[in-house]
Amino acid sequence: MDDSSLTWDDGALLTIDQRGLPHEVRELRMETVDQVIEAISTLAIRGAPAIGIAGAFGVVIATRAHTTTPGDATAVSGGSAEVTAAPAEMGAVGTPSSGTTDSDPSTPSRGTGDSDPSTPSRGTTDSDPSTPSRGTGDSESSVPSGGATGGGGDACCGGVVDVAAVRAEADRIVAARPTAVNLAWAVERVCARVAEGADAVLAETLELLAEDGRVNLAAATHAADLVQRLCGDRPLRLLTHCNTGRLATSAVGTAIGALRVLHERGAVADVLVDETRPLLQGARLTAWELAEAGIPHRLTIDSAAAWAMATGQVDAVLVGADRITANGDVANKIGTFTLALAARHHGIPFIVVAPESTRDTAMATGAQIVVEQRAPSEVTGFGGVETAPTGTAVFNPAFDVTPTDLVTAVVTENGVVYRNSHRFVDNERSDHTTASPLASNSNTPQAAVTATAPTTGAAPHTEQARAIAGIARQLYERGWMPGTAGNISVRIGGDALVTASGLSKGELTERDAVLVAIADTTARPGQDRRPSAETSIHTAVYRTTAAGAVVHVHSPFATAFATTAVPSIDAVRTVPVSGFELLKGFGVADPSAIDIPVFPNWPDVARIGAEIEVYLRENPTAPPILGITGHGITAWGETLSQARDRAECLEALCELIARTGRSTAAVPLEIG
Repeated sequence: MDDSSLTWDDGALLTIDQRGLPHEVRELRMETVDQVIEAISTLAIRGAPAIGIAGAFGVVIATRAHTTTPGDATAVSGGSAEVTAAPAEMGAVGTPSSGTTDSDPSTPSRGTGDSDPSTPSRGTTDSDPSTPSRGTGDSESSVPSGGATGGGGDACCGGVVDVAAVRAEADRIVAARPTAVNLAWAVERVCARVAEGADAVLAETLELLAEDGRVNLAAATHAADLVQRLCGDRPLRLLTHCNTGRLATSAVGTAIGALRVLHERGAVADVLVDETRPLLQGARLTAWELAEAGIPHRLTIDSAAAWAMATGQVDAVLVGADRITANGDVANKIGTFTLALAARHHGIPFIVVAPESTRDTAMATGAQIVVEQRAPSEVTGFGGVETAPTGTAVFNPAFDVTPTDLVTAVVTENGVVYRNSHRFVDNERSDHTTASPLASNSNTPQAAVTATAPTTGAAPHTEQARAIAGIARQLYERGWMPGTAGNISVRIGGDALVTASGLSKGELTERDAVLVAIADTTARPGQDRRPSAETSIHTAVYRTTAAGAVVHVHSPFATAFATTAVPSIDAVRTVPVSGFELLKGFGVADPSAIDIPVFPNWPDVARIGAEIEVYLRENPTAPPILGITGHGITAWGETLSQARDRAECLEALCELIARTGRSTAAVPLEIG
């Protein structure tokens, strides 16, 4: 699964021209920035990770073009992409695509039609994406090495780079497709090396290419693991949309990568492939990739997917993403939102598979995403034939945005990063479903988890630890404690019992809590676990309030709020909020208005705890909630259930603020 769809050869980017598939497998060679932009905008290259890497290679080309040495001719970045005949094993080659922005990739190739789609081209079939091309070698020698020289740019490699000109070209590349965050991310990453010269930019881009394959395989494996946990160890009937395979990435793929992993495990009975109107990426590309991999599949029209679910032909839906916002909203190919609605109605897991680079934590919600509108001709005609009356107005968004509450899970190379559904219980964790009463519905009254005397050793506190584990599993299922993130504690006299470090919050037991002294945050002796890194936050709350329990989570809306409400934070700031009924949930004396403190996210967590302690001592009437920029939220209460409920209340408040658009970027931020 490591064949790369993008290769670098003798100063040029090579790929398969996706406009010709499935009937024609042809190589596309790009040697100028204009050619790269044309390939991205006309969908010769498509898929968020793939266009990101292509954009990075575009910066390599731009840097080479705008590096001057004595005697250099004027750099030129224009030209048309060169489409060359494919090698014999790639099949017949037809007429190149016109490259116009309104080209219709659904039009079959005009070639002989006898190409073999099971043997795709990879440019140079023996290329190693982690190393430079094995061509003549002058892709590197064209930027001479040597000492710095003077001039009107940055000196490097014996030449001078016009950094401003490269930046202008980079901006053009990013503008080619605005919705996919990977394009801007990859371009920015390699632009950081421009002043060092073209060789440095190329090295960074080749590393990016190699990383993509590793990242995709990791994400695909995590997603396959989750699907089998949710659906059981049996042959599965799966549905996917658009194309998320190695054509859309550089290797392996994301959602299709998960299908390939499941297929290798013998766990795929059938894959339903949405054709994906209007450009038929599912029919043209995904069906081709699945055939290449030998994965059983059937093609269906997009509007039949809900009926397939209703008739029991789908066990899970797997899709990719072009952008995932801080709260977990997902931008993906148009039609994804419809699938999510149908999956929710039928109780079917809806899983998004994407690299971490697709997550845009600087964007709070999907309402801020710019959705690309494409050419009317993609809708008014089919296969080169006009099907709508001349002059018909068209609505043709390339993407839609699926709200986070319709997404069962978002999976990246780091594992499950959002898990919002309560409906699906992992088969492998079914023995954990009998939890403490404290893990039941939040409306059920709970007894306080406290003790009357301080402890001095590591004596077991089984019931309290079991209650912590139950709440942790509950919040994990919501996606608020992804992986090992987040922590929970209860006060036991002069000590705090806190979740241990480095453990998945979805798998905690009563053995996975650590007793620490509230006075100095040190662990009591004789324990085989380490306390969570955020323990200093908990003990700061205990030292300054009468709290009986503390919850620190990464709930999406509240975390996004804490991250974006107070930009460029270097000291605690407060965000005034007023006029919301939900403010009553925090138990403050005046529920008409509160000031929510937001703290900087220092690398030294003890510093965060110290600042929280100072603030709470100086503000004894502060609400029992706080935010940490990019680091989640903390809530506390007399009992564990009350602390959890207050975290839930803060999340609901922040979601209401985000979805009603009542917030602004002003500082201080007044909401009401």
